[in-house]
Amino acid sequence: MISSDNVLALKKAGIHYIVGARLGNLSQETFKQIDQRLLRQDGQLTRLSTDNGFLICSFSQTRFRKDKYEMDKQIARAHVLIQKPSKNRKTKFVKAQQQKLEINEELIAKTTKLLGVKGYYTDLPEDQVSSQAIVERYHDLYKIEQAFRVSKHDLQTRPVFHFKEQPIRLHIMICFMALAVSKFIELKTNTSLRAFLTQGKKITDARLLNKLTGKVITLRKSIPDHLTNLLTKLSLPH
Repeated sequence: MISSDNVLALKKAGIHYIVGARLGNLSQETFKQIDQRLLRQDGQLTRLSTDNGFLICSFSQTRFRKDKYEMDKQIARAHVLIQKPSKNRKTKFVKAQQQKLEINEELIAKTTKLLGVKGYYTDLPEDQVSSQAIVERYHDLYKIEQAFRVSKHDLQTRPVFHFKEQPIRLHIMICFMALAVSKFIELKTNTSLRAFLTQGKKITDARLLNKLTGKVITLRKSIPDHLTNLLTKLSLPH
């Protein structure tokens, strides 16, 4: 999603957007403005106007510590590589100068200024949606990532090879319906889907058809009380 072409396509389609920004690819002028305007205090924000829309940058102390830890590891790896060069290894903070490897001090300086800083692009002006609301909405992405994990692991959704549009649409609909039902279960029972499925597998159900009378006899194993409570929350027969 983070590309000028995609942003342009969203604008042409009249679709509002919030996408992450690759701050390392910004122009020197834009980078300089961010460095000057953004206070390095937890929760501070700044907003700039760019060709890709409004660029909102936020600073987080938690992100700063994480970024600093990762940068220090990469710098240490760079020093090791310089001492023991290897053709098969690449490190971020190393550059070649006259066929000799050395530390890229310029890149370290630039990366240091970006520690703890996260960027977001949007077309929504401040008077419609605040910068803080933009950041909070972007962080809701974890729900989408969680949905993918549930679909892949708990529901064991797998790709199916179809060649016609209708079966493809049907497969997508079934996957989405399964995800919607699983989310409904979690919200109603306040229990993870995995825990619910584990308990649900303990239920056994058999139906016998009397061909003479046409009567169906249902045989069920007794259901534990805690599982009965979960089913009651879902308003399902048990």
